[in-house]
Amino acid sequence: MARILHLTPVLLLSVVWLGAASVAGSDVLELSDSDFDYTAAEHETMLVEFFAPWCGHCQKLAPEYESAATKLKGTVPLAKVDCTANSETCGRFGVNGYPTLKIFRNGEEAASYDGPRSADGIVSYMKKQAGPSSVPLRSEEDLDSFINHFDASVVGFFSGDGSEQLAEFQKAAGAMRDSFRFAHATDLGLGANHGLESESVLLFRPPRLNSKFEEGVVKFSEAISTSALRRFIKDNIFGMCPHLTPENRDRMKGRDLLIAYYDVDYVRNPKGSNYWRNRVMKVATQFQSQGLSYAVADRREFQEELEDEFGLALSDGGELPVVTVRTREGHKYTMREEFTRDGKALERFLEDYFAGRLKRYLKSEPVPEGNSGPVKVVVAETFEEVVNDPEKDVLIEFYAPWCGHCKNLEPKYTELGEQLSGDPNVIIAKMDATANDVPTGYDVQGFPTIYFAPAGKKDTPKRYEGAREVKDFLNFLKKEATNSLVLSGGREDL
Repeated sequence: MARILHLTPVLLLSVVWLGAASVAGSDVLELSDSDFDYTAAEHETMLVEFFAPWCGHCQKLAPEYESAATKLKGTVPLAKVDCTANSETCGRFGVNGYPTLKIFRNGEEAASYDGPRSADGIVSYMKKQAGPSSVPLRSEEDLDSFINHFDASVVGFFSGDGSEQLAEFQKAAGAMRDSFRFAHATDLGLGANHGLESESVLLFRPPRLNSKFEEGVVKFSEAISTSALRRFIKDNIFGMCPHLTPENRDRMKGRDLLIAYYDVDYVRNPKGSNYWRNRVMKVATQFQSQGLSYAVADRREFQEELEDEFGLALSDGGELPVVTVRTREGHKYTMREEFTRDGKALERFLEDYFAGRLKRYLKSEPVPEGNSGPVKVVVAETFEEVVNDPEKDVLIEFYAPWCGHCKNLEPKYTELGEQLSGDPNVIIAKMDATANDVPTGYDVQGFPTIYFAPAGKKDTPKRYEGAREVKDFLNFLKKEATNSLVLSGGREDL
């Protein structure tokens, strides 16, 4: 007869805890429907990945997530839930895509994780989530330790714990802790070395980026509120020429940006890293009022971007910086002249850029020869000529060669092109969006993505959201085409 083991409540909790522990050799906790609530409640802060074993993005994230869990061990636990085996938990938290990452505090869902997906990015992001939103500083040593950091620091100096401005500062820190580092002191004397005589907030840029071309400390001069402080940080956090990384890349979007790529390594070679940065900044001071932002980046970290987006190999330039510009509209330029130590080449490049003399860089396949099929092949070099022809209605499919849905669509799309091959006013077209730059105005996040660019209205293309049978495309074009359709066999009666 089988022997029944009776567990005490304490022992039972221990067993549950062991069940939540990760597989041997892993620092990621594996949670299930049976132990999720108990384990999550045991931790002040915890990051949870909801995943499916078959998900390609989850598989790509796995080694980064594991590495981050190891680096954060003892600080912030990382956990994961297999949604194919634990649907109750995943359903409760509204998981409908993989991977989904959420931050929990004391067992309650606190926020969606929207930070980087690299190990270092996860570590940096989650360290900001651990502990108080604003770190209390008690001494000069505390202050020096806090601001001597890889990232910028925002520090408030107040007259005491009862300060109304301190309360507003902590409120703002709580709202922005995901993105920035905050600390506060309730002894105004700690700010004396930085010229403070009354309550205020200082932004300390990273010490490694100190330069004679700009101040390393910036004072906030308004009444403290979340909106005012957010605006101040956004305007000053990066300075004249920040160090761009995969972790802060998204925060630099939405601006015209020049990047100098070279071997940036502030751990092994801080002096060499700042050597070229100082030369970029020296030239940048001459063009500060022109609306262009500047940054330096490690070419190895952005190798894929350099190759895929600008056609530049890792070896281009050798030890010298490689310079690119990308505008907020998506226009791209590269500096073809070799970077010179006196900065004159960069100066000439910027003069040509601001004068409009530079030719935009386009990632484009070769212009197709013939191109007489029912579906016109468009490349970046011919997009203006074909799709933006002001007299033509154009239906264009953006596809990827490896996309299964695109392959299924191909015979139907070809048939559509054949039925409209005799219409002089309509073009059915396609473009490989992985091998060509997609123009501004066309939002292509998945494949296939289809747009209709009507004659005379090329600035406002319309995304096609309908079904993908030939009759569905034809019904759409009957409604949207500038002129009556001409189908093979005669004019379409509308």
